[in-house]
Amino acid sequence: MSVSLRPVMPGLVFAMLTLLFGFALGVVFGLNEDAIKSRLNASAAAVATTAYNGDAVAQKAVVDKSWAYMQRAHLHAGSLGVVAIALSLILVLLGTGHGVARALSVMLGAGALGYSVFWMWAGFRAPGLGSTGAAKESLAWLAIPSSGAVVAATAVVLVLLIRGWMRPTSADQ
Repeated sequence: MSVSLRPVMPGLVFAMLTLLFGFALGVVFGLNEDAIKSRLNASAAAVATTAYNGDAVAQKAVVDKSWAYMQRAHLHAGSLGVVAIALSLILVLLGTGHGVARALSVMLGAGALGYSVFWMWAGFRAPGLGSTGAAKESLAWLAIPSSGAVVAATAVVLVLLIRGWMRPTSADQ
C-alpha cells in the first residue's frame, strides 16, 4: 500500500519545528538556567516600585511562576509536537481528503508551535508586567487561536476516526 504524506507535509513541518523548539529550550535551560533566572529577576527589579509596590514576596512569586511558564513551554512543545505528528499520520491512514487533511494537519502543527511559544513568551513578559495574569492576557491573541486550533483539529480527527470505525467494510459482510 502506498500512502502519500504530501497533504500533511506542511503540518508535519510545523510539528517538527515545535519539537525542535522544545529540544532547544531544554538545551538552553540546561546551559543557562541561572542567566535566565537573573534576567527574569532583573526585569522584575526594574519595575519593583511601580508594578509590585515594593512587595518582594509578590515579585519573587511572579518570577518563580515565570520560570515555571518557561518549563511549561518546553513540555508543551514536546507533547503537542508529538500529538500533531501522530494525528497527522492518522489522517493519512484514514484516507482523509487532501484539503481536509492539510488543513487539520496545519491546525495541529501550527497550533502546537504557537501555544508553546505563548508559554515561553508569557514567562519572559510576566516579571516586567508585574503579573503572570497580565502576561497571559497580553498574549491571548496567540494563546486562544493556537490552542483552539489544536483542540478543534483533535476533535475533528476523533470524529473522522469514529466515522471510519462505524463504516462497514468488505470484511464485515
